[in-house]
Amino acid sequence: MGEKVLILGLSKSGIAAAEGVNKRGGDVWITEGKEPKPEFADKISELKSKGIHIETNGHTEEFISGASYAITSPGIPPKSDIFKKLEEKNIPIISEIEYAYRNTDIPFIVITGTNGKTTTTALVSHILSKKYSAPVCGNIGVPPTKLIDEKHDFLVCEVSSFQAEMTSKFKAKIACWTNFTPDHIDWHGGLENYFKAKAKLFLGNQAPEYAILNAADLRLNEFAKQINNAVMFDDDKDCYIKENKIYFRGEAIISLSDCPLIGHHNYQNIMCGIAIAKLIGMDNSDIRERVMSFRPPEHRLEKVREYGGITFYNDSKATNPEASIVAIDSFNNTNVALILGGRDKNTDLTEMCRSINEHIKTVFLIGEATKRFEENLLKNGFSNIIKEKTMEDAIDKAISLKPDVVLLSPACASFDMFNSYEHRGEVFKKYVLSK
Repeated sequence: MGEKVLILGLSKSGIAAAEGVNKRGGDVWITEGKEPKPEFADKISELKSKGIHIETNGHTEEFISGASYAITSPGIPPKSDIFKKLEEKNIPIISEIEYAYRNTDIPFIVITGTNGKTTTTALVSHILSKKYSAPVCGNIGVPPTKLIDEKHDFLVCEVSSFQAEMTSKFKAKIACWTNFTPDHIDWHGGLENYFKAKAKLFLGNQAPEYAILNAADLRLNEFAKQINNAVMFDDDKDCYIKENKIYFRGEAIISLSDCPLIGHHNYQNIMCGIAIAKLIGMDNSDIRERVMSFRPPEHRLEKVREYGGITFYNDSKATNPEASIVAIDSFNNTNVALILGGRDKNTDLTEMCRSINEHIKTVFLIGEATKRFEENLLKNGFSNIIKEKTMEDAIDKAISLKPDVVLLSPACASFDMFNSYEHRGEVFKKYVLSK
């Protein structure tokens, strides 16, 4: 049996890492601090049949002692007790994407950022698949370790700050940073630590062949000065919008009217995809065809249907005000009815209220956040507010007002009324489609 490798967490990425190490002859020990979910029972039996050791409800000395290194799941914060124990024993901790990188020659194309990275990752994979095998992996799709023994030209990997934090050698061929806004502060122990976690992917020995950054993001525009090979989007040099077309270094690629996504944030996502495809060497006509045929991931400003002169959009993935602002700002000179609310994250609502004042005609409030959201809207001069008990009631009332658009973009977590943001979006879509 080979070297002892400790896997932290019985998660999707943890299981993939365990199977990858086991396949390469490693002695795998999985330690899980909680009781595993019932649906993991068959998988646990399968892993044990391969000689993989598994413990749950704690982290014992038997599992930790003697490990050469540990591979952690993204949900375990650095300040956790298990991290402290490993650091005391000088056992290195890496992420699953780091392990995958160390065990393959397939080049990685990385997408990171606070918002937009899932759509951009899916779009990049869709564009490149015209000419290459370039599956989605990482924070969406499958863990990259499950793909490293297959034949692919690229791995298009969405990387969260949690995953980036635990890398040291991971080096992308192309890395794109979509934007930077406050998020996951508690996990990282501060805003600067959150920024540094992502910045690791662009600096020093981890610097990619090409770094693509958002010129319209002030923090990233400043950060670009530290990078020799930065390619900027939403600027006037590399990838930009002019006369309602997206250009790359002087070449017109696609008209905005031909883009399947709405809103400037989505035009930024498309610019990222175009820049990556051009740097790899794809033809303009192929890029344009693939952008036009792209359909956005579910629950992200997803057009559900047109009914009775009303267009319905499902943006249930917007679980914080910053994400909702992006959706709200996508509509101009349009009568929009916005459905807001859920479990309140107690974040500042000032900027969202400003956007609502500029772009929204009617706000429908549902869920636990109703009282605070109403107070903030009124304080910021917006009073066309309707409170409803259920999603269905809000949709029915919105339809009766005959707006141009009904937009679900809650700016809240979903757990007061739904199992997840996906469940919330499915409820919205099912009811709208039943009309």
